[in-house]
This record gives sequence, C-alpha cells and structure tokens, in this order.
Amino acid sequence: MKAAVVFQKGEMPKYVEDFAEPKVQNENELLVSVKASAVKNLDKMRASGKHYSTQNEEWTAKIVGGDGVGFLEDGTRIYGISVSGMIAEKAIVEKERIVKLPEGIDNAVAAALPNAVMGSALALRLRANLQKGETVLINGATGVTGKVAVQIAKYYGAKKVIATGRNEQTLKELLLLGADEIISLKQDDAAFVSQIKTIHRQNPIDVVIDYLWGQSAELILSALKGNGGFSHRTRYVTVGGMISDTITLSSSILRGTDIQISGSGLGSWTRKEMKLLITEILPEMFQLAADGKLKIETVNVNLKEIEKVWEMNINGGKRLVVLI
Repeated sequence: MKAAVVFQKGEMPKYVEDFAEPKVQNENELLVSVKASAVKNLDKMRASGKHYSTQNEEWTAKIVGGDGVGFLEDGTRIYGISVSGMIAEKAIVEKERIVKLPEGIDNAVAAALPNAVMGSALALRLRANLQKGETVLINGATGVTGKVAVQIAKYYGAKKVIATGRNEQTLKELLLLGADEIISLKQDDAAFVSQIKTIHRQNPIDVVIDYLWGQSAELILSALKGNGGFSHRTRYVTVGGMISDTITLSSSILRGTDIQISGSGLGSWTRKEMKLLITEILPEMFQLAADGKLKIETVNVNLKEIEKVWEMNINGGKRLVVLI
C-alpha cells in the first residue's frame, strides 16, 4: 500500500508505494480505508523522536500520523485514532476510539478538527472547569488550536474571551470567531503586562489557556500577581510550549496570588476523560462543524507530496491535511 513512512528516528517521512498493509490483531481492532489525515505538531515531534511520549520507544519503520478519517469495511465513515499510523491507504483503529461522522462535514475538516478539540475542549472543560459567564484568556490564539479554543470557549458559555497572538491579521479574524478583545504579542513587555493588568482589574480573568508558555507566560503570571490583599482565583492551564518549554516562576507569584496552574496533554488525561472525548465531546464538535458553527481552515495535499510538505510553514492558523 501507499504510505508515508519514517525509517529512522529524526528522518523526514518518505513516500512509499509498497509498504506492508497492517493486519487486525484482535477483536478490538478494525481495518480502515483512510481518506484524510492531518499533519500536526504532535505528529512531527513523535516522528522526530523528540516528543516526551516517544522517549522510551524502540524505533522501527513507522507510518506517520496518529489519527484520521476513513471508511470501515461496512462503509461507515469514521474518525479514528490509529494504532498503526494513519497517513497511508490502510490503517488499524481500536473499536473504542472511533467516532461515526455526521453528514455535512468533509473529510479534511473532520481530520483536522480532533487534535484542536483535544487541545482546547479538554483544557477548558476538564482542567479549567470553565463555568458560564466566566472570562477566558487564550495565549497563542492565532494558531490552529487557539482559533478553535476561542470558538469552544464561547460555545461553553464564556462571557468574555481575550486572545493574544503575533499574527495581526489572524488576531483581527478572531473577533469574527468570538473573541471579545485581542492583544498583540508584538508590543513591548511593559505594554503587554499593563494591558493584561488593566483587563484583569476591570474584568477579572478566571481561566488562562496557554499554547505558548515561555516568556509570554512569565509576563501573564506577573500581570496576575496579587499585591498582598485578596486576589481573584485564576485557573491557568498550559497546553503547549511553542515559545519555550520552560519558564522562570517566582515563588511570590504563587504565594501572593490565588492561582491554580495545571497542564492538559497526553499523559495528563485519565481513561475516563478519554472515553468522554470519544463518546461525547468529539461527536458534539463534529456536529457543530457540520452545522457550520465551528470553523477550522485546512490546506489539503496529496499523499505523494508528503516529503515536500512535511516541513511546510503554514500561517494563519490553518491545518495541513493529507488526502489519500
């Protein structure tokens, strides 16, 4: 079968026309004819061997792509999380990790949406426990997941959504997707902190969803820092480290501020939460997308182009999707 394969850790995936088809190993697995699979930062990190989830893996030739859209042997169109790699003509998925897709959603959108939902809905609903009427700050909202997070925060009942980012055009577009206020990360540090402080003083921030970490997180935390009196409780959830994986955190911020810091990602979710994702959250989000109420933009390419597009830099918060 045709597939995108990484033969050695750290190499680029190769387009292969005669890779062995995967075989169902037990009654909990299903064979899928794949039609679309999104290329995500997670896929690139796992293929390079740099992601924390691959540190102790023994390396063999691997098909890239962790999830995608395709047809079961009975013709049912599904989204599934693969056990064999998904950017290929055939893949194996587990029965408990598939979602039947509604009519009205195309394959590319259905393939692109789940990773963004995992990175936004799980953080908002399960880690931050977002309540209706609360104020949410999304740091790094101009990326794919950030744009989806803005929409889902509003859908979950946020009264006000504040979005930060560097891409000025995409920041303006976020106002059309539900953001109430936008903050540029291009301004100097003092101006950025001052703007966050003003917002927090006028309309206390209940939840921060952070896709950047690094210096931007340090600045936001310093802006939220209490002054020795009573402070507003803020739940701060880190979902990514696009700027840096580390920060310098002053003990005084934790001691002087009513703040809860947690993370949302692979390894932090429980089995119960993953089941909720598959049985409730994803079906709901797929239906919203089918109804035109949840939007995600894609750049679609053919499987044959995988070597050329793997490192493609796509701006504007769009997701690369391989069509098969």
